[in-house]
Amino acid sequence: MLESILSSNASAMTVTLTQVLLTISSSLILGFIIAMVHKYRNSYSKNFMFTIALLPVLVSSVIMMVNGNLGAGITVAGAFSLVRFRSAPGNAREITTIFFSMAVGLAIGMGYVVYAAIFSLIVSLAMIVYTNLRFGDATENARQVRITVPEYTNYMKDFDDVLKKFTDYHQLDQIKTTNLGSLFEVSFTVHEKNPYKEKEFLDELRLVNSNLPIIVQPAGSGKDL
Repeated sequence: MLESILSSNASAMTVTLTQVLLTISSSLILGFIIAMVHKYRNSYSKNFMFTIALLPVLVSSVIMMVNGNLGAGITVAGAFSLVRFRSAPGNAREITTIFFSMAVGLAIGMGYVVYAAIFSLIVSLAMIVYTNLRFGDATENARQVRITVPEYTNYMKDFDDVLKKFTDYHQLDQIKTTNLGSLFEVSFTVHEKNPYKEKEFLDELRLVNSNLPIIVQPAGSGKDL
């Protein structure tokens, strides 16, 4: 059984300097490891890495201070609101890393340092293995094609001939208006017959959409490398 290094009762908690130093140092070490795992074969920003590395020590410090108090539950809920530090939308892997980092901080703050270390090791290894296995990667040659078209274009059938020529499969995913309704942006998921003919594919699409912008990217693309 993994026991807490902190002794507590319903009204108070006794924390020694050694326990404080152990909590802070273990939080910093595990936060650094989590940040390095997030860097592995993944794109990232300096600010995000900085935050992930320090998040466990911040969370663990808050939890350690309120442990044993009646308001601990409310404080824990407030700690999870730190997720809102991300003003810009992130991808799913970034959100997973945030919760990973916070979970480690919560465990250490409650005194379960050994548990936090084992948990960090197992989850980090799983993330590395899944990355190497390219788990969840989009099907090869699958693309998302976003085409801007004039409002008079019949997007339900005008692209059919081109799509049938260059793709084995295509599906209309989304339609939205742009430029005050004078243009449409149509999104397709396609599976290219030959990715080396993508330039020819684009050229023929441009003939249909009056040479307006076209974006082609891997299906389900994010920031993963």
